[in-house]
Amino acid sequence: MRQALSLADRGAGQVAPNPLVGAVIVRNGTVIGEGWHQRYGGPHAEVHALRMAGDKARGATAYVSLEPCNHLGQTGPCTEALVAAGITRVVCATRDPNPKAAGGIERLRAAGIEVLSGVCEADALLQNAPFFHSARGALLPFVTLKLALSLDGAIVGASRRRAWLTGPEAQTAVHALRASADAVAVGIGTALADNPALTVRLAQAPRVAPVRVVFDRQARLPATGTLVQTARETPVYVLAAPDAPAARTDGLRDAGVTVLHAADLSAGLQALGAQGVRHLLVEGGAQIASALMAAGLVHHLIIFQAPVILGAGAVPAFAALPGQDADTAPRLRVLERRGYGADLMTRYAVSGD
Repeated sequence: MRQALSLADRGAGQVAPNPLVGAVIVRNGTVIGEGWHQRYGGPHAEVHALRMAGDKARGATAYVSLEPCNHLGQTGPCTEALVAAGITRVVCATRDPNPKAAGGIERLRAAGIEVLSGVCEADALLQNAPFFHSARGALLPFVTLKLALSLDGAIVGASRRRAWLTGPEAQTAVHALRASADAVAVGIGTALADNPALTVRLAQAPRVAPVRVVFDRQARLPATGTLVQTARETPVYVLAAPDAPAARTDGLRDAGVTVLHAADLSAGLQALGAQGVRHLLVEGGAQIASALMAAGLVHHLIIFQAPVILGAGAVPAFAALPGQDADTAPRLRVLERRGYGADLMTRYAVSGD
């Protein structure tokens, strides 16, 4: 199953809005076929694995990271492919929450196939967390907040001079995160200070480029900045307050920017959800990070910690959050830790999924 989960990761950025899925076919202790969902609209993982196994699949076991689909979508039901191939046992990590695709386990059992579910389920749920969140009917996107911090929890030094905190390996990992999201967002402070492009450049290009989002209550995003200048190439959304100056919002619209008016953060996220954003990656800065955390709107928090201390006068990441005592502050659950060069990435579960 761990091999199936690893294979599934190869579809990152290419299969949304479908989930990542991997499959491994085993007979007499030997892997005879493997595959993953490679591209939206293309064959599913089970089909690729069965094609590789060929006639050897008869009497074999299929390990699949998600319950095989049982409906006719852009491809045929994977349940029928498994039955036709003569598979006698199916092991899946977790059930499919999509009611249109569910029922695969029951169909396989009705065909006399032994089915075991729940193997490495926690890993499977983490791998497709935004998909599960959306499939359960959520109106707001799944929000991943990503921050690069010093050892003392700062995002920039006392001089406010912008410089990379993390090394190239971590920067590449961040672009892979962008490729797997529907939208990449920053606050207006970061947009003004950094003039970012928020595009995927250091990872495989996704099938659909993520839209760029700026939390910008007073529509201050400059017309000369990179985001506005490229808005007709890759969509840019500005989340502005209802009372944002009309001259500014009209100017942004004239430049190709989509302005969404929202009274607060929750309404802004709901507006993004209505635009088809299921997974929002927020990359800072400190004000929007604190505001989202305070509002309970963050699902996963990803910290890339660099081995550097910025010291007195540095800008703390969460200074805008209300103060708490160590013995009463909520303890975030660690989902994964991984090293990237000299930097350490930790993913935390904050709320919800």
